[in-house]
Amino acid sequence: MNGPVIKHRVPYYSQWESAALVPDFVTGIRAAAQDPLWQQSGADTAQEYDFWARRMCGMACLRMALDFWGHPVPPSVPLVRDFLEAGAYVLQGQEVKGLIYQPFADHVESRWGLNARSAPQLSVEQVAEDVRSGNLVMLSVHPSIRTLEPAPPGRGGHLVLAVGATSEHVLIHNPSGLPGRSQEFAPVPWQDLPRFFAGRGVVLGKH
Repeated sequence: MNGPVIKHRVPYYSQWESAALVPDFVTGIRAAAQDPLWQQSGADTAQEYDFWARRMCGMACLRMALDFWGHPVPPSVPLVRDFLEAGAYVLQGQEVKGLIYQPFADHVESRWGLNARSAPQLSVEQVAEDVRSGNLVMLSVHPSIRTLEPAPPGRGGHLVLAVGATSEHVLIHNPSGLPGRSQEFAPVPWQDLPRFFAGRGVVLGKH
């Protein structure tokens, strides 16, 4: 992928409050309710935090973007509640539908004045072009992108934030990445991205 090296200085946020404990959370060794920092999420209870933490990858991506562009960064669970009201999540008993891109993008634009574009069809080439033009791109990928699994069982289901690009790699902030390995500015070869990437996402930019 030709073009200049771009690395936007985007702060990193995990979808769990204790980013160092992500390996325990994703393997099930430790429940999110046992996160010693859960109260920082703004949840009313550890159980509320436990319910949402594994579903808050999109909120983590948004928090990174808000911080990058100088907006106050709300705690994660109040942010979830806000997007529930906006229709970007739909709660059906213990099941959650979302993140739903169009109402998410609409609410990001109306509340923070950022450019937000739902992209139900997004090519790898478009991702590179957007990042190089100054945008951040939320990509729907399989969670196993955290270890670059050679044969992921599917594509999509998890959101990461594209924050940079080189000729060989897209650089991502992964809300469920592994500390010291795949959380911040994690390089994913362009040639490997399609086996994780569902070809959709949300493009975020500054007005």
